[in-house]
Amino acid sequence: MTEDRKLLEPMATVVSVVLRLLLALSTAGLIISVVHGSWGDLDICIADESTTSSVAPGALAPEGGAQVDSIPRYCAEAPDAGLRLLNELGELPSTLLLISGLFLLHRLLQGAARDGVYTVRTASRLRLLGWWLLIGSLVAEIAEANARAALLAALAKDADFEVGTWLNMWTAPYLAVLTGLGLLTFARITRVGASMREDLEGVV
Repeated sequence: MTEDRKLLEPMATVVSVVLRLLLALSTAGLIISVVHGSWGDLDICIADESTTSSVAPGALAPEGGAQVDSIPRYCAEAPDAGLRLLNELGELPSTLLLISGLFLLHRLLQGAARDGVYTVRTASRLRLLGWWLLIGSLVAEIAEANARAALLAALAKDADFEVGTWLNMWTAPYLAVLTGLGLLTFARITRVGASMREDLEGVV
C-alpha cells in the first residue's frame, strides 16, 4: 500500500508528531504536579459576561463614538480542592477530547496506510472518529459549561447555579459538530468506494 501511504502524507507524520508531543507534555505536567504535591491552578478566576456596566469617565480612553463596558471578574483568594476541581473541569474535557481525537485520527491514518484507503476498516475508523467528534464535542462543552457555572455560583453572591447561568457559559461547538458530520459523510463515501473496489477486483 505504498501509494496509499504517499496519499496520507504529510498529514500522517504531522498528527503522529503532535500526538506524541501532547502526550509528553501531559505526562510531564502530571509528574510535576505529583512531585510538588499539588494539583490544579491556585490562581482561579472567572468572568461573569452576563453582567456589564459602564466604566467611570476618565478611567479608560475610548475613541469617539465608542463606549467602554466593564465585566466583573471573580477570583478566589485561597481556593480549596472543590474550587480547583471545578476550575480543572472547566478546561479538562476539551483537552481530553483533543488528545483522544488525535489518537483516533492517528489510528485511522496508520490503518489506512497499512490496509488501504478504500477499505471497510478505513470507513469504520472514519465513522468512529466522526461520531467521537460529534458527540464528544457536545459532551465536553456541556461539562465545561456546568463546571464554569458552578464555579461562578461559588464565587459570586448574585449568581446561582441555574439554567440561565449555564446558558451564559455555553458555547455551541459548531466547527467540531460540522467536522464530525463531514467525517460521517466521507465514511459513507469511503464504504461505497470500498464496495466498488471489491466488485472490480472480483471481475478482474
